[in-house]
Amino acid sequence: MSTHAARLAALREQLAATALDGFVVPLTDEHMSEYVGDYAQRLAWLTGFQGSAGTAVVLPADAAIFTDGRYTLQVRQQVSADDWQFVGVPATSVSAWLGANAPQGGRIGYDPWLHTSAWVNEARAALAERGATLVAVDTNPVDAVWPDRPAPSPATLAVQDDARAGLRSAEKRAQVGAWLAERKADAVVLTALDSIAWLLNIRGRDVAHTPVALAYAIVQADGTADLFVAPDKLTDEVRRHLGNAIRLHDRDAFARALGGFAGKRIAADPERAVAAIFDALTAGGATILPLRDPVVLAKAMKNPVEIAGHRAASARDGAALARFLRWVEAEAPKGGLTELDCVAKLQTFREASGVLLDTSFDTISATGAHGASPHYRVDQESNARLELGQLYLVDSGGQYADGTTDVTRVLPVGEPTPEMRDRFTRVLKGHIALATAIFPAGTNGGQLDGFARRPLWEVGLDYAHGTGHGVGAYLAVHEGPQRIAQPNYPGGGPSEPLKPGMIISNEPGYYKAGEYGIRIENLILVEERVCEGGTMLGFETLTFCPIERSLIDPALLTVAERDWLNDYHAKVLAVLGPQMAGDELAWLEAKCAPI
Repeated sequence: MSTHAARLAALREQLAATALDGFVVPLTDEHMSEYVGDYAQRLAWLTGFQGSAGTAVVLPADAAIFTDGRYTLQVRQQVSADDWQFVGVPATSVSAWLGANAPQGGRIGYDPWLHTSAWVNEARAALAERGATLVAVDTNPVDAVWPDRPAPSPATLAVQDDARAGLRSAEKRAQVGAWLAERKADAVVLTALDSIAWLLNIRGRDVAHTPVALAYAIVQADGTADLFVAPDKLTDEVRRHLGNAIRLHDRDAFARALGGFAGKRIAADPERAVAAIFDALTAGGATILPLRDPVVLAKAMKNPVEIAGHRAASARDGAALARFLRWVEAEAPKGGLTELDCVAKLQTFREASGVLLDTSFDTISATGAHGASPHYRVDQESNARLELGQLYLVDSGGQYADGTTDVTRVLPVGEPTPEMRDRFTRVLKGHIALATAIFPAGTNGGQLDGFARRPLWEVGLDYAHGTGHGVGAYLAVHEGPQRIAQPNYPGGGPSEPLKPGMIISNEPGYYKAGEYGIRIENLILVEERVCEGGTMLGFETLTFCPIERSLIDPALLTVAERDWLNDYHAKVLAVLGPQMAGDELAWLEAKCAPI
């Protein structure tokens, strides 16, 4: 029996011992985070799946793992089809599958600290049609059979100084206090780790690649706040920074504190606060205002200091990536270069800046067929050599104290085929269409998504992921509420109107299963544009790194598209050129020459 099959069997035994007929295992933590600490990696431990989004359901005789279109190939490579059914979302939801497959009259367990109230209500309704019930557990049964489960990170907090934050924490908390006053609310519960980090101008090291700390916060209408965090995380510097307006409590005291708001009006975000929080507030007699976390939009609209910091981070990061691309171009055709070699070398180039704090996610280093999995993550088992005739895709980013980067480039190893050049050029055309879009205030990302897809749609092609996600300021590489996506694709659904100051990715792609993947990603900034008829919105491109010329078919570009590309490469040379010299600079000049 394989390791993961044995883990599945152990979980089934645990469920039977606790009178449960099933259990739902989401990939999240108590904060509804996308990226979670090792202690919360229950889905990966149980199934072997290494993606960043998914859910498993375990029943006595059946088990299913639910992933979206980004992971269609990856989940089948990493998870045993002998033990698991593969179910695509959103075509089939977890609740709908439970409603069709749960045992009649069964008891299906869930951890109320890992699901929203909306999900609980939806699943409960679906199960009721089979006479089954949804049961909240006090102890997660996966934890009970995970003998070497890591402890939560003990890392200490750090101060994000005002010179980089652009606003003092007191100013940010005053804004939240005014928001509460407008709604006649007494306090708001904050659970999103990046919201707490941004509001209090602190950072942490509890989650790989995302500089946040495991904590909760409750902000009062007077602008003071209660922070619930493990005491060992608080250095003297952090305590001084937080000051007397931030009351400090052990993180373990948070659940009890929720019962102390009888007769009070408490705001909580139904998308970001788990069901257990709503249950505790209700049991304590609070009146709950189900409102979006007020930090979310404020954090997304970067202030001038944050924007300037991102530009500086992007310039140094672009130089590191350009040096890496030059190295791959020289070394790959010789043979022997592997995907993991590339990950290590890119890390070396970024670390040479002397200010890299982390990567912003696990580098996607994918050659050939691996590139067709949009979120492929190389490991020792999957590590492949870059071979002649392949495309090599690298999607990566850095965490710097002044900004978070995310950029994707593609290189041919040897001579690309005409089809590769056609597909790459169509992806580039879509990228340019979005980069040059002009649109009125109130436009959301979903309304712009088709701009990036049209050149592919014209020949009957598409890609099964969103076109853009928000990016934080030395925070999460995936940040809401802004996004650019079709409603039926990952990251879709109701979309936030784009506003000046938002940073978002522009990353159309194309993926041919079994052969190659293409994605061109830059980060872009929403800014105001003065037009003949009035003020509109548009994008400023923030990422500077050459786009591979040998993969472009100039005959497919319009004059305007060619002008954009040449202008972009002129800016790349202006931004990166001063950081290079000698052969490196000559290489960059050749890559940035007009087409």
